[in-house]
Amino acid sequence: MDSITTDFWDVLLWSFWFFIWIAAIMVWVRCLFDLFGDDSLSGWGKAGWAILLVFVPWLGALIYLIARGRSMTERQMAAAQRMKADQDAYIKEVAGGGRSPADQIADGKALLDSGAISAAEFEALKAKALA
Repeated sequence: MDSITTDFWDVLLWSFWFFIWIAAIMVWVRCLFDLFGDDSLSGWGKAGWAILLVFVPWLGALIYLIARGRSMTERQMAAAQRMKADQDAYIKEVAGGGRSPADQIADGKALLDSGAISAAEFEALKAKALA
């Protein structure tokens, strides 16, 4: 009984080829995402690359990586920087960093007038807003 799962080396070889196929598919998909996410490439350029990637997928992905690999990295780094800037802006907005010191002092004064905070707490809020 010579089944594919009974021989250790056959299992190891199939595992290796399975890994190679998964890695190749990941590279191919990454090339497609980069292709359609690139704003600098014209529609005809995208169409040409898409035809190459669809009809000759593994050779097309290899050629794409050789021809556009450096710009792929630059686009990915720029997207990460934009995402970080957006996240920082959102955090500042949520934390109250987007409000002016005058607005913060006015809110503190309203709390003082309503009796929710003491004069010492109002002075601390005012010092924090002016810092």
